[in-house]
Amino acid sequence: MPKVIIYSKAHCPYCDMAKEFFTEKNISFEEIRIDLDADKRDEMLRLSNNRRTVPQIFINGQSIGGYDDLIALSKSGKLNELLQ
Repeated sequence: MPKVIIYSKAHCPYCDMAKEFFTEKNISFEEIRIDLDADKRDEMLRLSNNRRTVPQIFINGQSIGGYDDLIALSKSGKLNELLQ
């Protein structure tokens, strides 16, 4: 089972769409809310090379970027490789 982590915050439609994407595919994920924990925000910045937008999505420790990046990977077929 792949380890998926989504850094998110409240009232973020792209975060909601990313979570819905994984839910529809029956892929479990861990959500980390950066608006509730400043240390987690700093962690996200460090792990994502200072990308400040949310969501920031990681699969098995690899940063894949945000929602648009997730959809591009899915359309290209490369997402399935990461989820193996």
